Amino acid sequence: MKLHELKNVPGAVHRKKRVGCGEGGGHGKTSGRGGKGQSARSGSSIRPGFEGGQMPLYRKLPHRGFNNYNFRAAYATVNVGDLAKLDASITEVNAGVLVKAGLVRDIDDTQLKILGDGEIGRALKVTAAKFSASAKEKIEKAGGQAIVVGA
Repeated sequence: MKLHELKNVPGAVHRKKRVGCGEGGGHGKTSGRGGKGQSARSGSSIRPGFEGGQMPLYRKLPHRGFNNYNFRAAYATVNVGDLAKLDASITEVNAGVLVKAGLVRDIDDTQLKILGDGEIGRALKVTAAKFSASAKEKIEKAGGQAIVVGA
């Protein structure tokens, strides 16, 4: 079987529904929108949860709990193995170096965390907000430094 020999399963292809093309077409007059009212008008859209002015269910029910999403600490993560792939001329690694190398995206609202996946064979002076225990161990074992800053 070749790509140009493929056929659709019978019943898979339908003609486009043509609304508003006369009563004989089956979708004339109101064009499937029912009779009058807000949803029959063009450009109508009612937001989810709106109940026509009645007190909506989500406002009737009590709200409990706390959401910490706005106050979370967001981290951009880089593995030790990725640090090993950096240019050999680089001896000091920080967020700016990693952004230039393309290992992390813009670091404005996030902090940098180094994780321990992979191996590193040369001494690097790494500056980050956090290190995993295995990452710190691998960096120091290779003769480098793991410096915690601005955590």
